[in-house]
Amino acid sequence: MLKEVNWAEDRDYKSGSEDEPLQFYIDALCNSSSFDLLLGYFSSSALNVLSLGFANFIYSGGKMRAVINNILSEEDKDAILRGKDKENFSTIYNFDDIAELKSSLDNYGKHFFECFAWLIANDKIDLKIIKPKNKKGISHYKSGVFGDGENYVSFKSSCNFTYYGFLENLEELDCRLSWEANDLKKIKKQKKDFENLFSGKSEIVEYLDVDKIKTAIKDEFGDKNIQELIIQEKELIQTKNNSLKNTKIIKSVKAATIKLNEFIKIENSPKFPFPDGPRDYQKTAYKKWVDNDKKGLFAMATGTGKTLTSLNCLLNEYKDSGHYKAVILVPTIALVNQWEKECRKFNFNNIITISSKEKWPKNVSFLNSASNFIDISFVIIVTYASFYRKNFQSHFLNLPKDTLFIADEAHNLGSNNVSKAIQKVHLGKRIGLSATPDRKYDDEGNKSIEAFFNDSPPFVFRYTMKQAMEKGWLSEYKYYPHIVKLTDVEVKKWKEILDKLKKYIDSETGQYKDCQEVEMLLLERSRIKHKAQNKLPKFIEILNNEFNLRKNLKYTLVYVPEGVEPNYEYVDEYIENTEEVSLINEYTRAVSRTDSSIMVKQYTSRTIDRDDVIEKFQNGDVDVLTSMKCLDEGVDVPRSELAIFCASTGNPRQFVQRRGRVLRTHDDKTYAVIHDLVVIPEPNDESTYDMEKNMIAKELERVIDFSCLALNKIDTYNTLKPILNYYNLNLECD
Repeated sequence: MLKEVNWAEDRDYKSGSEDEPLQFYIDALCNSSSFDLLLGYFSSSALNVLSLGFANFIYSGGKMRAVINNILSEEDKDAILRGKDKENFSTIYNFDDIAELKSSLDNYGKHFFECFAWLIANDKIDLKIIKPKNKKGISHYKSGVFGDGENYVSFKSSCNFTYYGFLENLEELDCRLSWEANDLKKIKKQKKDFENLFSGKSEIVEYLDVDKIKTAIKDEFGDKNIQELIIQEKELIQTKNNSLKNTKIIKSVKAATIKLNEFIKIENSPKFPFPDGPRDYQKTAYKKWVDNDKKGLFAMATGTGKTLTSLNCLLNEYKDSGHYKAVILVPTIALVNQWEKECRKFNFNNIITISSKEKWPKNVSFLNSASNFIDISFVIIVTYASFYRKNFQSHFLNLPKDTLFIADEAHNLGSNNVSKAIQKVHLGKRIGLSATPDRKYDDEGNKSIEAFFNDSPPFVFRYTMKQAMEKGWLSEYKYYPHIVKLTDVEVKKWKEILDKLKKYIDSETGQYKDCQEVEMLLLERSRIKHKAQNKLPKFIEILNNEFNLRKNLKYTLVYVPEGVEPNYEYVDEYIENTEEVSLINEYTRAVSRTDSSIMVKQYTSRTIDRDDVIEKFQNGDVDVLTSMKCLDEGVDVPRSELAIFCASTGNPRQFVQRRGRVLRTHDDKTYAVIHDLVVIPEPNDESTYDMEKNMIAKELERVIDFSCLALNKIDTYNTLKPILNYYNLNLECD
């Protein structure tokens, strides 16, 4: 670090000599982690001149503290004001990217002042503004101390920290090195003096707020200060280029450039997308996966970071081998796009997406050919519908054996077409992801999945919704079930179906016989429940109550009835049928009629520019989203605060996903509220008591699951008490 720099032999730097002040600053910045500056005139144009050194300094975690004079350019004052207003500061640039930071520092225009404000807002530069107490003069210090955590280099200089000071004036600078005899004591004294001034407690100066800064106005300060503080970009760039001819400066610039390029290379390499790295439970998941021969199922609640957890495993594979290779299975095109975005956050490139809407074979063919000669890195993201087809399988079987196989919503692997395809999978490294890995009523499918991943309940890694809520990764919520009764016409049809079903009960097992007639009757019964006409008035009642309570319906999600519980595991994208379109239109109109101020939008397969609709919902420009299956997977809506579930699904995966969608955290969200329409038919007669009890028990599974983690569990019990007592059921949690 600082001790490794070739400092001027006599520690003396002079403009026009072999060792210039500019060289000193570039070398010092590239090898420091702290920079304390005590000076008179300050102009952010100096950051521009020293852009190479400053980019290295900031990216390495460096922080600059400065005690400065109260006279600045108008642009600098505005940038400081913006940076100081941390809560409201925003910028369209990503200055966490080292290349963009360097570009911003080197461009003296609006882009540059955005960067200067960002440095202040992000505590990379901390300024104290002073003027002499009870005097007419100005602060005219010109000194500072660089540190690398172990050693220090201090300096005193004739030049201001400005463009002119570095490039136009004839200036000199003397430095001291803490590891040299007699210098350490002087450096300690200089550091002590700086701390005294920076502490805000010095009695010889007056500390000023940024709004009291005097800007360089010609009439008050004269032409000299204008030239000193306000620089034209064209003039600056030309002068800067002319100055970089000194051999030692060129050498310093070259060293800074090499270091910067190394940082850029690191920046562009695969890495965890958040500075704090993976959470502890994500590290645990990786370790347990490795211990299970790099196979296993991650049973993780929706919203707890399944995608990040699995990609962290891929990242660790890259760290071990120097390359990454993965095939990722997802249910829908929406999730293809979501996974691609997440992969790019990790800096995984060479991503090939495969679905019915894309032309992809040439890309995979080239990848297969190239992998025969080099260790090529790649990520293939493919829908389940495309995965098991011959076209993809012919390419898939040629992929390198060390490719990581990731199955999102891994419960899909247990069904016929996909389960046949995975029997041919030759990839040893495997991760299955699902909030609910268990396939309800499909023991054979469950066994197939467990064998494939060399895993069984409680699985290699489990992270529950309760754990996530306790840690604050998911929002708390209140849950309100609402009993919906059938109409007289629906009750009549319901009784007719029950009477027919009685004929198919096995007298020995008490279960329905396994036949097509039973399947048709159960489907017909489900259709009545899903489409129950009394859902709509109950929905309208909830809307009105919430609107009267909140005075608006902002950040509300509505899952409308789907007509019947569907199965769409093997389509790239869920498409609503005519009946469902009619239903969603009806519920959307009901929202609009609640109050004319409410902005409601549908989120369906027919919605144009769905990303724009989600963004407007997040920003509050759209109050309510009505949807069906499209909002279940791959859509992140952390701002949602109120959800109304009108679909009475018996599929646990669906309600777990939907609840997880609502429980994403947001800074402005205290807790979420969930309303759930629960269809409970009136008791029929004693002969169907057991049948109805079993059906109602299944219907209440999600109610129990929802209420157990809710803030208001007692409300659920009070609502359902008469039904629970009649059928001798309870709301006990696991």
